[in-house]
Amino acid sequence: MKIAIGNDHAGPDYKFAIVAYLKEQGHEVTNYGTDTLDSVDYPDFANPVAKAVDDGEVPFGILICGSANGVAMTANKYPKVRAAICWNQEIVALSRQHNDANILCIPARFTSIPQAVKMVQTFLKTEFEGGRHQNRVDKITCS
Repeated sequence: MKIAIGNDHAGPDYKFAIVAYLKEQGHEVTNYGTDTLDSVDYPDFANPVAKAVDDGEVPFGILICGSANGVAMTANKYPKVRAAICWNQEIVALSRQHNDANILCIPARFTSIPQAVKMVQTFLKTEFEGGRHQNRVDKITCS
């Protein structure tokens, strides 16, 4: 599967660990994030990931910044994106099961790298439940 990943200066180490895991699992990863700790603007990295998901180039994206708020706010401007801020596996599972999230937003300042990798595992293996949740998801987009 193709997956897009992006991060600001709070997330290079997280990204490196996640990309290594994804490649071990046979996924193709497009890196839109920075590889350094130099201060950057998170929209510059969130926008290409969200666009790739919105355009259908990839089914899933992963975004990492300090709180995950900035990248989630940016990504959720795209009509077909459902970006979820998650800080533990239970929230990740619910974001997929109930909200059909297609971008996982990880707050690097509030999770560890091993936690983040486990969240990615959960994100990719958890299916959307559909049913009563589909009606709700259909109401998300305003445009």
